[in-house]
Amino acid sequence: MKHRLRVAAVAIALLLLGLFLSRDSLHQALADWTGEEDWQMQLKGVGYLALGALQPAPQTADFAPMRYADVNPFGVNTFLDQEVEESKIRRSLQMIHDAGFHWIRQEFPWESIEQPGKGQFWDVKYQHSTWDKYDLIVKLAHEYGLEVVARLDHPPAWTRADGRARGDFAPPDNYQDYGDFVAAVVSRYRGKIRFYQLWNEPNIYPEWGEQPVNAADYVRLLKIGYTRAKEADPQAVILSAGLAQTTETGPKNLSDLTFLQQMYDAGARGYFDILAVQDYGLWTGPGDRRVDPNRTNFSRPILIREIMVRNGDADKPIWAMEVGWNATPAGMDAPYGRVTEGQQARYTVQAYARAQNEWPWMGVMMDWFFKRADDHEKDQPWYYFRLLDPDFTPQPVYAALRDYIGQAGVVSPGFHSTEHWAVDYAGDWQVRQDEHAYFGEYRMGEPGDSLSFTFRGTDLDLVALQNPYGGTIRVQVDQQISNVDLWRTDSSAGGRIALARDLDDGEHHVQITVTQGPAAINGFIVQQGNAGLVRRVGLGLAFTLFIGGGVWLWTRVR
Repeated sequence: MKHRLRVAAVAIALLLLGLFLSRDSLHQALADWTGEEDWQMQLKGVGYLALGALQPAPQTADFAPMRYADVNPFGVNTFLDQEVEESKIRRSLQMIHDAGFHWIRQEFPWESIEQPGKGQFWDVKYQHSTWDKYDLIVKLAHEYGLEVVARLDHPPAWTRADGRARGDFAPPDNYQDYGDFVAAVVSRYRGKIRFYQLWNEPNIYPEWGEQPVNAADYVRLLKIGYTRAKEADPQAVILSAGLAQTTETGPKNLSDLTFLQQMYDAGARGYFDILAVQDYGLWTGPGDRRVDPNRTNFSRPILIREIMVRNGDADKPIWAMEVGWNATPAGMDAPYGRVTEGQQARYTVQAYARAQNEWPWMGVMMDWFFKRADDHEKDQPWYYFRLLDPDFTPQPVYAALRDYIGQAGVVSPGFHSTEHWAVDYAGDWQVRQDEHAYFGEYRMGEPGDSLSFTFRGTDLDLVALQNPYGGTIRVQVDQQISNVDLWRTDSSAGGRIALARDLDDGEHHVQITVTQGPAAINGFIVQQGNAGLVRRVGLGLAFTLFIGGGVWLWTRVR
């Protein structure tokens, strides 16, 4: 028996030697899979992956149809209101555009706009409209092809009887004052801005002021802001406040999971179109798949999503309003974790890739942040999340994102609308509104109209609306061509038509051309077949058993 153990130990030792000789690449692979850089933590992480594969999958309703989940996912936070010179705003927007970003998240501070008192929008000191600065930002963002998400918070002191006694971020005494401010902003930018975030991080100090946080109070504020925004512009899309990641239990900092459930208990459902979160990696990389209420990591939105599903909000997406890793210099406190600039670049790209490939319910992810106007805060750890220095010197993470975004236009597994950002249309497709259609709308095409995209998976379905006038399409998936009669759509199957099955688990190109019209298309469903899943789980288990077995045998022999 001992001889057989020795033989097995030698065999495994030889395999381990091969792994050791390629230890750099193995170490990198383990870092990517587990989010850990330390060897011991990596092996624990691989064990977690293997065990996790045997557990029930999180209840995240990945194939629920969701509006605002298929938009371009690349965004970045900006502080353009702090730039004095228009040339620097332009240069910032040009570099944001050149990197491939589609969105900027820009604060429109209440205290800067409505001053010196209620209903006043005039800078007494410099004698000009307080709107001027923000009008310019909106105008230039459009000029550079960028969409704005306007963050509305930071109330002025006049909204509270005690002024700044409870800090700069405490909510107003009269929540209707906030509703009036929201209505003023949305009315002014109707047709120019569609997306508004109402408040930020109300579950932590000091974003709800120097006082205990209160989910029910935030929901009261949210309801008023939502209602006034929709009255001012029915096309406005409302994001809830981004919830900060924390495991604390109050009173000034309260777990985002607890706070969200309290929001639902207070009646928040129906008063936001998109749920906003913060999604920092902190002390581990984006490969950290540990899903635990007591752990704050990049996987935490999975727990948020489960709460949404339990509360009947499976048809709403999540947007991550702040995402990033902190490249704090050595010797400085690192309350947000610490990575090298190279790791920051690698992790950020991997975060976007993981969300695209695994989380169909995740829409935009806003990198935190583009740049500051000057470097007077460089002694603060949070300064080192930046993509660029104040003098426009790019960090490695900027170039890494630019390179990734340029080739990221792929439709990944999930139920996707016809408005998915990676779908290219040719011809005269018409967008039609229909409350009975998935996503509330569909595309109508006539003969000669076509669409194309690249998808990642093994199976592809088209979702079509039944059409009494017929409709035929020509479908080419890679080199395989077929013709499909849409009038034969089976309504009992939800209008699903199989276009491809059991392909290799990878990227495939599809082109659909209308040959007889009209053709009404309502979405696409991409899936990864069981074969690919079983193979990945099997490899993970085999690798874990291999490492664990080697360690066990080596211990026995010794």
